[in-house]
Amino acid sequence: MITKDIIATFILFTRLPLGRICKVPTDSFRRIVAYWPLTGFLTGSVMSMVYLLAVYLNFHAIIAVLLTFTSRLLLTGALHEDGLADFLDGFGGGHTREKTLAIMKDSHTGSFGVLGLTLYVLLWISSVFILIRQLKGNEYILFFTCDIWSKWCASQIINILPYARKEEDCKIKNTYEKTSPVRFIIGFSCAILPFVYILVFNSAHILFLAGAIAPLATMFFLAWYMKRRIRGYTGDCCGAMFLLCELSYILTVNCLWKFF
Repeated sequence: MITKDIIATFILFTRLPLGRICKVPTDSFRRIVAYWPLTGFLTGSVMSMVYLLAVYLNFHAIIAVLLTFTSRLLLTGALHEDGLADFLDGFGGGHTREKTLAIMKDSHTGSFGVLGLTLYVLLWISSVFILIRQLKGNEYILFFTCDIWSKWCASQIINILPYARKEEDCKIKNTYEKTSPVRFIIGFSCAILPFVYILVFNSAHILFLAGAIAPLATMFFLAWYMKRRIRGYTGDCCGAMFLLCELSYILTVNCLWKFF
């Protein structure tokens, strides 16, 4: 059953054609959020390889970062970015719980979503560009840690908040189950592996450990804000949570760099 759940996780969170190869029960999609960090190993690997290839081909660093960012968009189908845009539209334009949920369900993107998504992309690319000039060949650490750890932090939203809509209104027609102890251990073990690597093999970049507190703080703040506004979470909230946790991580590491 765990294998089926993990396959379902990659089916939903990536563009891999696993759904054509392996059929998984619908019930597996209820448990995918717990295994979300596993997809970070795939996206982190792809981002690292694209960046290294771009550098090898003598692309300018800013172009390499743009290509790296684009590679994850293509691999995930911009699923999380779509969630962030809907989240910003809903919470920016909605003044009541019902209006906020209705705006988030609308497939059209409004001004809050466009402006917020643009600002997010600019902050991500500029912050990563600044960091890679300091990392000196260890950029892969950044791509793995920020992606995997932020996905685990974001995944905790289902354990903190209830689903804000009725189950039949859910896009995948299933609401997520709270994480069981076994699934929690699996997800957390995946999330801390990059940090274990840093401690054992690359202690020079211990600042990544210090920066890890930022996504946790961001997750708790956003969970509080979502509970206050819509009394729960939606799928769009999950995507927004991941990207904002990741951005807080990157920005924090940027701020801490001069102290290490």
